[in-house]
Amino acid sequence: MAFPVIRDVRAYVVRGGGADYHDQGDGHWIDDHIATPMSRYPEYRQSRQSFGINVLGTLVVEIEAADGTIGFAVTTGGEPACYLVERHFSRFLIGRSPVEVEKIWDQMYFGSQYYGRKGLVVNAISGVDLALWDLLGKLRQEPVYHLLGGAVRDELTFYATGARPDLAKEMGFIGGKMPLHHGPAEGEEGLRKNIEELATMRERVGEDFWLMFDCWMSLDLNYATKLAHKAHEYGLKWIEEALSPDDYWGYADLKKKAPTGMLVTTGEHEATRWGFRMLMEMDCCDIIQPDVGWCGGVTELTKIANMADSRGIMVIPHGSSVYSYHFVITRHNSPFAEFLMMAPKADKVVPMFHPQLLGEPVPVNGKLKLSDKPGFGVELNREVALHRPYVGNAK
Repeated sequence: MAFPVIRDVRAYVVRGGGADYHDQGDGHWIDDHIATPMSRYPEYRQSRQSFGINVLGTLVVEIEAADGTIGFAVTTGGEPACYLVERHFSRFLIGRSPVEVEKIWDQMYFGSQYYGRKGLVVNAISGVDLALWDLLGKLRQEPVYHLLGGAVRDELTFYATGARPDLAKEMGFIGGKMPLHHGPAEGEEGLRKNIEELATMRERVGEDFWLMFDCWMSLDLNYATKLAHKAHEYGLKWIEEALSPDDYWGYADLKKKAPTGMLVTTGEHEATRWGFRMLMEMDCCDIIQPDVGWCGGVTELTKIANMADSRGIMVIPHGSSVYSYHFVITRHNSPFAEFLMMAPKADKVVPMFHPQLLGEPVPVNGKLKLSDKPGFGVELNREVALHRPYVGNAK
């Protein structure tokens, strides 16, 4: 089957407050004194936005085939990522067949290796890769999960990440991952408050509901070890991303020192098969948590998950809505998925990418059946104000 070649690649940022899902605004649970690597500085402790977590914003990538079919994807990266997509990576796409996914990924990665390898550059590569898979699905008139080998289960099962696991239980989720509010700089008093919050939540949800701590790279090994042992009394299922993502040695030690039965998880801010190979070969964690919009896209996530599968390690992708759902449904070593509670008070289920995506599915009673709509099954909301800062592709 011959496919039309790619004729254009476009990259946008979102302009206008509430339309950018990376800018939650004041009063949102996700920005309320959550422990971060910057919590050591009192002036940046109360709000993640104060140190600039929202400075880059959203990246929207569109890839248009010669017949007018458009694939698109949403991730992070903002204007710097737009520049990379339009002025560098587009040369590896225009005039090429969209079936050349592996070759395109390889050329984007190795063509930018001298200044990339992780972070912003791989975010941009991920956005292109996801848009390419969306385009392929639309050209074939198949959902992406069909292209990845088909579903291995009838529906997805979710845990919820948010400030109110007790409400998540009422909504039918299998567990609740809480933000850790106090880091090492707040001393023993902060540690006590963390454990008190966990104890209160355990009393509310009962013994069988999963509770986890999301530490967001904020701890040191000593604090993380103490937190894990104190939290074990209250049945904490896992401690997530406790240390800097570059501290593979610390994670290996934490996994050894964690209480028996408690899982150590990380990988949200790791990238590519090589980064995850380090996590696995150094025995850093029990579950890896790549973000498909940051780790290299579906093309790279497949390689990461295959490595994990050969080692008996679970892959539970970080958030990402439909972009991870289409992957998780195809993998035996991804038995459940994460749902990020985007409602300001974490008291209701709302789409992660609202208002940017139209038709974005959400769990009902903690479950979700994927549709057979082509691509990732969603459309870009053309009423959202998109700005293309770098018009014109690489020559």
